[in-house]
This record gives sequence, structure tokens and C-alpha cells, in this order.
Amino acid sequence: MVTPVPVLLDCDTGIDDSLAILYLLSHPSAELGPVVSTAGNVPADVVCANNLAWMSLCGRDDIEVCLGEVSPLVAPLRTTEDTHGPLGVGYAELPPGVTTASSRSGVDAWIETTAARPGEIVGLVTGPLTTLARAIQADPGLPTRLRRLVIMGGAFGHPGNTTPTSEWNVAVDPEAAKVVFAAFGVDGAPEPIVCPLDLTESIVFTPDHLGRLAAAAGSEPVEQPTPEDDHGTRSVASNVVVRHVVDAVRFYFEFHADHDEGYIAHMHDPFAAAVALDPAIVGTRAAVVDVEIDGTLTRGTTVADTRGMWGRPVNARIAESTDADAVLDDIVDRIAELALRVQARIDDQPGGLRP
Repeated sequence: MVTPVPVLLDCDTGIDDSLAILYLLSHPSAELGPVVSTAGNVPADVVCANNLAWMSLCGRDDIEVCLGEVSPLVAPLRTTEDTHGPLGVGYAELPPGVTTASSRSGVDAWIETTAARPGEIVGLVTGPLTTLARAIQADPGLPTRLRRLVIMGGAFGHPGNTTPTSEWNVAVDPEAAKVVFAAFGVDGAPEPIVCPLDLTESIVFTPDHLGRLAAAAGSEPVEQPTPEDDHGTRSVASNVVVRHVVDAVRFYFEFHADHDEGYIAHMHDPFAAAVALDPAIVGTRAAVVDVEIDGTLTRGTTVADTRGMWGRPVNARIAESTDADAVLDDIVDRIAELALRVQARIDDQPGGLRP
């Protein structure tokens, strides 16, 4: 018997966040919830709506979705609809969720969930660290109650994707990232596993992966987008999950191609979700991680001391190696399994509803 890993997901959904959600919903080792919706890729209310929509589509309205922080600790919010689409999910048009957000705030979700199950919860943050930082400020003992924390964020020996040296999730709220890193690796709090661009940009999702996912889910026709397709081409897949995934990921392919990275998509967040469930899939190195918040050219840059120059205790483990092909195969297989189950449930409904 598999003992599920309880995962509190804090995200800014987001195309790759969406696939992380689907991956966690599909995985027998994951007990997902609550899901905290923090402003980042899109405003927090849009993030929350996306999360509720994915839960409803997948028949998981039992999972609590909470509204997280709507703006960074200090800086004004900036969003990135050019990367993820006007509603954060590319071209996908998700049917609205049938439930509403929890009355519990994202900050309270972090505090109360870890207090109720000390030493059990795996925290996974795939967006800005704002809500977690606010929770730590309100309850400094929170970090010691986590089983582990996995953060998708930062860049170390790798170019940034927001400024020449900074990664998006950290750049949106550097002050929050600084608060979080300062709270871990001390007083019994675990050292977070940080999944930076250095490694996540090796998780390269291609049209072939999308076609394999569709085929494994029994979706027809098996669509495999190409660079020659008209921008905005919409899926006609018979499987509802596959259809929305194709529409979301097509937008991501087009974004990467338009920025001379190829007709691909970096799957940062599903990779971090896989690490949250099984840290053994990555090799890591110990470091003291801090965040630059004052630099004119380097604000939002994550800095790692791996040689003890600062004389501070290690507060993070930076993921630096993995079997990217195995990770991608796992993501494809898991989401295909979920797509099969969701479509079977829909087909069993009166009238064969097709969201």
C-alpha cells in the first residue's frame, strides 16, 4: 500500500502550474490540499478561478482552494499574461468551477494545516513566496512543522528569465523570498529543496510528449502541434482533459518559439511537484541561499554560498541533477491516466456532458 504524501500546494496558475496540479491529482502518492492561490503569473483572483476550475473538471471539488496574497510584500504586482495567456491557461477555456474559494485565507491555510499535522505536510511553492512569507511572519514556528519544502524558483549558474540574473517567481517578490529562506535551516526547520532554472529548463516538453499523452489517454484525434500551425489553433480532442491541456500547452509552445527557444515548453512546476513527492529523483548540493533586494541591476537575484564564506548555517539544498527523460515520461503517463479517469466519469453522466 502506498502511503500518500500530504501536499500543500501554493501556486500562481499558470500553464505549467496547471500541469503540476494535474500531475498531483493523478499521482497515487499525493494527497493534495489545500491549494493556495497566490498572485504571480496572473492576479490572485484569476489564479483562484483557475484552480477551482481544474478541481471541478477533474471531479475533485473536495479539495480546498484558498485565496492567497494578492500583492507582493513591498513591490507592486506584475503579471505575465504574455507568457501564460490572458487568463493564465493559454488558449484553454476552462468551464467555471462549481464551488467557491474557501473562507480560509491562504495564510491561515499554511498555519493551520501545518499546526494540525506537524511533521507531515510537504509544502510545494510554484509561484511567488508571498503567502508563505506572510504566514511565517504571522507564525514564526511554521517552518519547523513542515516535513519538507520544495520551491520552484531562483537561478544560480544560469541566466534569469525575468532579468539577466533573476527568475520570475523570486523576481515578483524578492522580499518574500528573503523572508522564507531566512526562516529555514535553523531551529529544526528543514532545508528546502530549491528547483532553479539551472535544472528546470532541462525539463523540455515537446509536441511529441503532447501526442504521446493524447494517445495514452485514448483521445482522438491525436493532436501534435507544429510550428507551422496558425497561432491560436484550438484543440478538437475527444478527451476533455487532453483538449484543455493541448490548448494550454500550445500557447506555451508558441511563447517559447517566439522568444527563440524552439517550439518547446519548459515544465518547471510539474518537475517541482515530482520532487515534492520523491526527493530522491534529484541530486542536490547544500548551500546558504539569500536574495538580493537592493541591487539596481540584480534585484531578485538568488545568491548561493556553497563554500561557507558567509559563516551562516546551510538553509537550502539546490537541485542540480535529475533524469529529465524519466521525469517527462512520468508526467505524461500520470496525466494520461487522469485524463482517462475524468473522461470515463463524464461519459457516465446523463447526456454525456462534454465540458
